[in-house]
Amino acid sequence: MKQARWILAVCVLATGISVVRSHGDEPKTMRGLMERKLEQSQKVLKGIALGDFDMIGKNAEELIQASKDAEWKALKTPRYAIYSNDFRQAAEALAEKAQAKNLDGATLAYMEMTMTCVKCHKHLREERKGAD
Repeated sequence: MKQARWILAVCVLATGISVVRSHGDEPKTMRGLMERKLEQSQKVLKGIALGDFDMIGKNAEELIQASKDAEWKALKTPRYAIYSNDFRQAAEALAEKAQAKNLDGATLAYMEMTMTCVKCHKHLREERKGAD
């Protein structure tokens, strides 16, 4: 179980670094939102690793709120709307699992949320590349 947590941590950190780098040409508000999202996601991971359900829940709620911010809407495509909705649903599941003190469920919701981030950022890069 320890090894799986380390692998998950390394994957998330690597993803987070590429997420921050991919926002270099965006307005400061979007970059700030993405950096805040990354910080909150890392705190969720820390909460999962420590079994700190309050930390998980608090940061999941902040991620839900961030997904409702106007700056969140980086692109107006049907696929982006789906990814945003999927992210919010995974963050809501994460908050629910934290409230229920269900560590396995929180971990699964976190992984689902992270996969949605990766898919969405890939979509954003592809859309921007096509716009060049």
